[in-house]
Amino acid sequence: MTIELREPSFLLLTALADGPKHGYALLSEVADLSDGRVALKVGSLYAIIERAEGAGLVEHVRDEVVSGRLRRYFALSASGRERLVEEASRLEENAKRARERLRRRTGPALAGMTQ
Repeated sequence: MTIELREPSFLLLTALADGPKHGYALLSEVADLSDGRVALKVGSLYAIIERAEGAGLVEHVRDEVVSGRLRRYFALSASGRERLVEEASRLEENAKRARERLRRRTGPALAGMTQ
């Protein structure tokens, strides 16, 4: 099953790219990665995780109890890593095309834009 990677899903996979994390850490990382634009609620986070698990992009790796509370840890699967690479490349290409079009229309004013 392939799921569409909207920004919250993309950010979730990005947050997991450097290792397993539990729910609260994921909420914080998604907010940090988006400079606060994406502030997921717990229910939304777990709905995204559930869809990503169903698509084989994320896997539940362990549970631990900290201060009497259960922490569920999730990790990026090999398929999730591949999908994140593909999506990052797609977004980079789209941004490149947008900058090229902007340069054509506005000329030298955007000449200093990064590739």
